[in-house]
Amino acid sequence: MTAHHEPQALPASLAAPADVLVRWRMRALTVAVAGALLTLLFVGTHEGRNHILRAYLMGYMTCFNFAGGALCMLMLQYVTGGKWGLILRRPIEAMSRTLPLVALMFIPIVVFGKHLYQWMLYPDVNSTEYALHQGWIDKEQALTAEFKHPMLNPTAMVWESCIIFAILLLFMFLLNRWSLECDADPQAGTDTSYERWRTRFENLSGPGILVYVIVMTAAAIIWIKSLDVTWYSSIWGLQFLVAQGYAVLALGILSVILLSRYQPMKTLLRTTEQHDLGKLAFAFVMLNIYLCFAEFLIIWSGNIPDELPWYLNRIQGGWWTICSLDFICHWLIPFTLLLSRDLKRNKRKMIWLTCFMIFARCLDMFWLIEPNFKDAARNLVGEPIGILAYITVPATVLALWTAYYITQLMKRPLLASNDPHVEEILEPEHAH
Repeated sequence: MTAHHEPQALPASLAAPADVLVRWRMRALTVAVAGALLTLLFVGTHEGRNHILRAYLMGYMTCFNFAGGALCMLMLQYVTGGKWGLILRRPIEAMSRTLPLVALMFIPIVVFGKHLYQWMLYPDVNSTEYALHQGWIDKEQALTAEFKHPMLNPTAMVWESCIIFAILLLFMFLLNRWSLECDADPQAGTDTSYERWRTRFENLSGPGILVYVIVMTAAAIIWIKSLDVTWYSSIWGLQFLVAQGYAVLALGILSVILLSRYQPMKTLLRTTEQHDLGKLAFAFVMLNIYLCFAEFLIIWSGNIPDELPWYLNRIQGGWWTICSLDFICHWLIPFTLLLSRDLKRNKRKMIWLTCFMIFARCLDMFWLIEPNFKDAARNLVGEPIGILAYITVPATVLALWTAYYITQLMKRPLLASNDPHVEEILEPEHAH
């Protein structure tokens, strides 16, 4: 009985279980190949090709949300401190290191952007006026496009996107390099070392969070909100930020629970930490609900004709079904289940719930993207068979990203050892 109350020892090796991760990576690559082959079925029609590109944007943004959101979550952990982030740190570092791949994955969106964005198809005043006279766009779209032209034009998009990725990659590089240097510090384990590295991480992460919010808001506006050039929302960036935290926590919790079947995570992940992570996920679910409902309530109660079509496009013509599913899957089910203390402490149930939350994020992205297009707005029942590309293409993109994430996860020990909270997670378990 005495041994049960003594602190645990760190496992002899903190390295990730390579053989297990290699198997997981192979499964991800298999899914990617299968998804790519199924996607070929939609290449033969114009509608199918259009839906492939839209579905690619959905898969891409989901990957960006994981990578960029992980970077922000990493900085948040350094600023707030606490042992909640110690278990998650290496998985979210691995997610953030997928940013180079995410940057490369953006190239098809630039190359084929004119099939997605009105302002890329009609990049100047003359082409916009011509499209208006031909009836391809309406007067409001033409006027709004001209007003937003300084920000929304092909050249600006390339430069803005390059700046966004350059900033994010710089923060990613510094935080990940310093993390290794921190563990390799000759004075590791001393108060002097802890304080020096804490100060360095905080000094970068504090301003970094503010910078991230700004560049992520710009990315959300350029890449997603501008699909409907007439859409305005002052809360859009904050919604994306919270949704990123929602997704990153779901994937991070899923990763550490799956890894806890093997050493060293089997020793490191206590019920207490799993419960804490579940509570944090619950907080992001609530905040996500609040922001989305607040935006809807303000716009609907304002009853301004220019703002209502965005919602009408997503609740009429069969879209109410997707809207209802989005509410149930994205918010209601996670909120209800995460109220349970026992569920947050049950590994098997948390695996299912976090997988469901990732699926719900994909469903929400589908609801945000597809109704922006003229053939899909208020017309879900009239969608061609090519809409199934929203299953095969994101599966392919996400599977490729997951394989790269697993590769990054294999490159570092699963615990940042030079952290004062290491002793806390090795203390005897008091959760009941």
